[in-house]
Amino acid sequence: MARAAIALVEQATDPIDDVPVLHASIYEELRKRLITGKIVPGVGLSTRGLAAELGVSQMPVRDALSRLAAEGAVEIRSKRKIVVPPMTPERFDDLLHCRMLLEPDAAARALPRLGPAGVRRLAEIDAGMDAALASGDVLAYMEGNFAFHFTIYRAGAAAIQTRLIEALWLQFGPFMRVVYGRFGTANLVDQHRVALTAIEGGDVDGLRRAIAGDIADGMGLIGRTSWA
Repeated sequence: MARAAIALVEQATDPIDDVPVLHASIYEELRKRLITGKIVPGVGLSTRGLAAELGVSQMPVRDALSRLAAEGAVEIRSKRKIVVPPMTPERFDDLLHCRMLLEPDAAARALPRLGPAGVRRLAEIDAGMDAALASGDVLAYMEGNFAFHFTIYRAGAAAIQTRLIEALWLQFGPFMRVVYGRFGTANLVDQHRVALTAIEGGDVDGLRRAIAGDIADGMGLIGRTSWA
């Protein structure tokens, strides 16, 4: 979220009523940064630094970080040191297992609701990701990857399942940003294109396989990396 947008919330006429809105907006902004890899492993965060960057007081930032810590997305080691939790083999296996359970199923549930407009939107996102890869824009690629998956999942109107998937993306997003920067995706099958073909053909099993393959490819890149 841009500083100006947050400032508009703070400047509203009834500051008491707007406190929950501001807190929620900061929380959602930090979630987005984790999911898309704007916050990366090994880089310490501070409440004061984030508050200054976002143009708000430290209170909503502190509240957002506490919520994210409860979700396992960050560790608060002190007031001045907040970090992404380290990746371990056990954590990696757990994340992979949960993603494989939830995401192919969410895509299958969404398929009947996507329609031609959904297919067009997904094709636009995929084209944008190709352009980001060609220009070496890892952040744009990450944002496109998130948009592609969640355009599918949210079409299924399964709000609880989608929120659970988002919680998983909070935990691996920072690592995906790093491994895409290191290894790229040139040697991977374009599972998004496979998923689009399955959606266009109403092939629910093919869509499940494409999403599972995409998860396996991306998480496989994380698995190749030593985080020690």
